[in-house]
Amino acid sequence: MTEQELYEVRRERWRLAGTPMRTIEDARDFMQSVGFALMYPLRKQEQPVPVIAPTFIGAYVGDDEKLPTSQQAFADPRAREATELMVRLLREKNAFELKYGETSFLVSAQLFPFFYGLVGDRNPRQQTAPGKASDYSPLARDVFEAIREKGRLTKKALQEVLGGALSPAALDRALNELWARLRITRVDYAPGEGAAWDALYRWAPEPVRDGMNISVPEALSALISQYLDTTIAAEQVEVEEFFAHFVPKSKVRDAIGALLSAREFTFINLGKRTLLQLAARREKPLPRRNRPVANRPISRRAPRK
Repeated sequence: MTEQELYEVRRERWRLAGTPMRTIEDARDFMQSVGFALMYPLRKQEQPVPVIAPTFIGAYVGDDEKLPTSQQAFADPRAREATELMVRLLREKNAFELKYGETSFLVSAQLFPFFYGLVGDRNPRQQTAPGKASDYSPLARDVFEAIREKGRLTKKALQEVLGGALSPAALDRALNELWARLRITRVDYAPGEGAAWDALYRWAPEPVRDGMNISVPEALSALISQYLDTTIAAEQVEVEEFFAHFVPKSKVRDAIGALLSAREFTFINLGKRTLLQLAARREKPLPRRNRPVANRPISRRAPRK
């Protein structure tokens, strides 16, 4: 495999080669194929290792040129159309939404229990104890109690229920605290009303129960394997960077070491780089395309988002 082949196969897999997804059937197929995807590309920042992952907006557009970030989405009609597809997936529970830095992160229904096992709360119904040792701020506890008692609520409804001079920024912080631990999830969105939130244990009881029984090492093993399947191959530092949003890099290294010892992964050389790849994939050589992608430089960076 060459850098060019890796680049081309990723583009095919991530629907960036001129085959955009435009129907709900396309969106379901895309999520089942990749397993998980960022909603929008992350802004380019000065970091030694970029985050490599497919994007939902890229698959909708069918290319990775001039894609909006989450900060630019409000002014881009393509983002509104892609969001409509995403919301349909959430409504029918064919995908679930997590928080990933400045954007959201979509996970297929099949993989979601493993993400819950990785970051989810083991007592999702129980209100957290107050005090300095609490994982949640007082406002986050109040927000969770309101959603737990009244069911799905929008931000406007939450402000009415909680009362007081509650600022939108403070409410956003509280919602993100709960969202990061998968206590709550966005379940719908309507223009003029915004997102509706519900307790995850009530919205998706079976995936939550399944996830509670999955240990962190088991979850990491499954998700890293899926990541290598989705990216075709990746450097270990790229795998660590992607999952560092959820767990310490040391846990990712331990999981990779265990899977290498079990011969689930193998190393391949790509120029001066050494990449991880699923052992089963190496037995099946990547298909060569009949024609190269013209005038597209290949570098150590991920395909531009």
